[in-house]
Amino acid sequence: MALSEHRQHRPDPSAPRLRTLRTLLTTERPRPDAVREHPWAWRLAVGTVCFGAFMGQLDASIVTLTYHSLRTDFHSSLAGVEWVSLAYLLALVALLVPVGRLSDVHGRKLMYLYGFAVFTAASAACGLAPTLAALVGFRVVQAVGAALMQANSVALVTTSAPPGKMRSALGIQAAGQAIGLALGPTVGGALVATLGWRWVFGVNVPIGIVALVAGHYLLPRTRGCARAGRIDATGVLLLATATTGALLALSVASGLGLPGWSTAVLLGLAGLAGWAFVRRQARCANPLVDLALLRSGRIGPGLLAGLCGYLVLFGPLVLVPVVLSWHGATPLATGLILTALPVGFALAATTADRLLPTSWDDTRRSRLGAAGCVAALVLLTALPQHAALLPYPLALLGLALGTFIPANNTLVMRAIPSTSAGTGGGMVNMTRGLGTAIGVAAVTLALHLVPGDGGARTAALTLLAFAVLALATTLPRQRPAPDLQD
Repeated sequence: MALSEHRQHRPDPSAPRLRTLRTLLTTERPRPDAVREHPWAWRLAVGTVCFGAFMGQLDASIVTLTYHSLRTDFHSSLAGVEWVSLAYLLALVALLVPVGRLSDVHGRKLMYLYGFAVFTAASAACGLAPTLAALVGFRVVQAVGAALMQANSVALVTTSAPPGKMRSALGIQAAGQAIGLALGPTVGGALVATLGWRWVFGVNVPIGIVALVAGHYLLPRTRGCARAGRIDATGVLLLATATTGALLALSVASGLGLPGWSTAVLLGLAGLAGWAFVRRQARCANPLVDLALLRSGRIGPGLLAGLCGYLVLFGPLVLVPVVLSWHGATPLATGLILTALPVGFALAATTADRLLPTSWDDTRRSRLGAAGCVAALVLLTALPQHAALLPYPLALLGLALGTFIPANNTLVMRAIPSTSAGTGGGMVNMTRGLGTAIGVAAVTLALHLVPGDGGARTAALTLLAFAVLALATTLPRQRPAPDLQD
């Protein structure tokens, strides 16, 4: 009996290894001293975050070029194929803020590296998908990884940069996004035309592996973690229901194949879920979206402007390939023409900080960028839909957005307390995801409702309306007259 008890209490030799593994999986590792003490440590951290920015935008700009091949391979409509993008974006929108909250508590570096791992594995699975439904499902998993990266990207940049360098750091991150956008159309067009659409997803795998190694050694640990709190799971569900219902209704109206009456039902469901979400956020002890924070200063208008900016950025990535395919352009030629937009974005994001007057604040910079967006979309609407003319308004639009988006994001992040940087970054990226999804859905709807080049012009006018809204948010608001009565 004593021998049996002795055997029962014998230490498990694998226990130390399990504790070590658990520590590795749940604890942020410090940077090497040589990295942490280097004068360029913050630049190395921002550069590492650019891997995620690059991957996310490369994926976003590449996927739209696969639509034609996916429709052919899977015998689907444009409204069905667009869910390869929309499913990803909807999952991203629903997860960004709660993931940002988790990251504020458990560590932004840790969650960011997990995001790279999930995104890379899901990208490989997307490349092997046997059906359109499987591809859409893998895209949802890919969005989980993207949420872990994007909810922390802005926070990692702003907390790594020294005082006075935040705008420059965000400009570098925007340049990483722009490079991904710039290479996406060209690389995507070449891959689709030669190796096939599956390699569009496979290109993420080697980038993700390099980024995991770089992130482990170059990203700083989180300082000033927030206290743990309950995540509003009901709020997440209501937000997902509202956004999915609204975009699914737009897809039905765009020819998805469901009965016509389902559009009204889905819109009603989306409205009800949206109303319930707002009421819950106002009453919940740990809201998913802090409504008081949205009402404070620049945050609410800045997030609305960011949504419009990304809608204007991604709308042409759907519109231009479809229009050029009508005129017989090859995927490679389409990619080269489309590159004018992200190249302009990259140039402005990296040089606007040095070329514009140093006395200009971020409000004036964002106002200039929004006005440029309006001018570019006026040209895009007025010019004939000809391949030789398209690069000019696209380049101008890219230059304007590259000026507008970094300045606008800086205004928002400066207004958010540092202990809520992850939550704030999640809100910034949530509006980016919503803007992208609405841009994809709105362009698809316009092309379905109005046939031929008239649909393209209608889509361009829709984008112009959102650019005007972005400009309106940057204009000074009239202050109420002072009350002269006692």
